[in-house]
Amino acid sequence: MAVWAAWAAALVLVLVLVSFYVSWRATRLDRLHTRVETAWAALDAALSRRAAAVQEFSAGPWVEPASAVLLADAAAAARRAGSADGAGADRELAESDLSRTVRAVLEEPGLADCPDGQGALREVEAAAKRVLLARRFHNDAVAHTRQARARRLVRVLRLAGGAPLPGFFEMDDEPPRIPGSFGAL
Repeated sequence: MAVWAAWAAALVLVLVLVSFYVSWRATRLDRLHTRVETAWAALDAALSRRAAAVQEFSAGPWVEPASAVLLADAAAAARRAGSADGAGADRELAESDLSRTVRAVLEEPGLADCPDGQGALREVEAAAKRVLLARRFHNDAVAHTRQARARRLVRVLRLAGGAPLPGFFEMDDEPPRIPGSFGAL
């Protein structure tokens, strides 16, 4: 009889340990999904701030009219794509187009010499660098979440529930290299 009691106690102990481990794994997965959502919110805010900074910069008298139209159109397209569906291929394309347009216009040699637009120029440059960092943090959180969801225990026990698999946000986010700027990342 004592042998059966020892086996029963061992079985209960194993079940308790396994349940603690599964609970810990589910909580970790939930925290990773929360981290992805928080990182996405930060990236979305950084993209919106960059588009606003570019639009403000393009409205200034220090930008050539043709360049101002290009910048304003690219920023407006990025804002429209961001408000339409959040994350998606259209938004990635629009944000990449904005990055390329900003680089093409802001890397012109004479633009950095204009003293009137230095504040707006620095704001656009800083916003572009914040986008770069925010996208890195977001994609890092997505990678960790996907790695945790790929584990066999998570798949077998369906610990992710009905949460969609998070996706990477791929875009051209290289900030402009402005002559005489305050440095690269």
